[in-house]
Amino acid sequence: MEKISPRVDLAFKKIFGVEENKDLLISLINSIVGTEDQVKDITLLNPYNPKNFRQDKLSILDVKATNQDGKRFNIEIQISDEADYDKRALYYWAKLYTEQLKVAQDYSALSKAIGIHILNFTSIPKAKNYHNVFHITEKENGFAYFKDLELHTIELNKFTSDSSEELADIVAKTRTALDIWVAFLTRHDLLKADRLPKELDDKNLKKALHVLDVLNFSEEERELYEDHLKWLRIEANTLKKTAEKALAEGISIGESRGIEKGIEEGENRKAIEIALNLLHQNLPLDVISSATGLSHAELAELKAKL
Repeated sequence: MEKISPRVDLAFKKIFGVEENKDLLISLINSIVGTEDQVKDITLLNPYNPKNFRQDKLSILDVKATNQDGKRFNIEIQISDEADYDKRALYYWAKLYTEQLKVAQDYSALSKAIGIHILNFTSIPKAKNYHNVFHITEKENGFAYFKDLELHTIELNKFTSDSSEELADIVAKTRTALDIWVAFLTRHDLLKADRLPKELDDKNLKKALHVLDVLNFSEEERELYEDHLKWLRIEANTLKKTAEKALAEGISIGESRGIEKGIEEGENRKAIEIALNLLHQNLPLDVISSATGLSHAELAELKAKL
């Protein structure tokens, strides 16, 4: 039986969303949030329980928690790039924030809510960093006034998307505590708890690797896990095949003249090449947007140039 992947949301929640692994969740959160939001202790608001998603095999398996001063966290690993992901992220943040307030309570009872979205796809092609933090800021001066809103996106494939990378390649790009956790989520297959290089020699990573090694699923959980794993495989295979076909046909970035507005080189160059190929096949814009990370407006401009 192949090794379980922590990138599948069911496994992610079974690792980070249980009482005995709260230290791992605390470590993960602290690697992401700023100094002012560091967690000392945490209370799980929706602990792992397979009964909660028995009726919906593709339900949202997020981890909700509150810390010692009332701040609330919603940590989710998302398998596929569904339409309107940005709107759903805001909706779940809003629920996290508003569900704090009980009847007859004053608004002063509301604490900061932090959404953490770990993504198996590229959602923000214009951003080079794999970790981005969003606040509401004043348009002209850039200062933050509504400080209770904070959303983090972590796009795993911007850290590594090359399955041929070796451990030395992962070590070379590991500098922070978050890098260590992203290495675990993306390339756990290269990591051995008893043979970690010094850059990855972390007690929480060692425990996470041990938890992953001994993780057991019931028959029902295994079926759910396999359903969720299919999304990862379909995504990976689709992107690989379309990229190879686009490059084989010699589709050039030059064909996208006039639409470079805000589009970076590198990863976005590849996204444009893939999009051009899929547009030639007359696939729906929703499908192409999901496969490339390009917006409908960008795809429309590309289509107009064909």
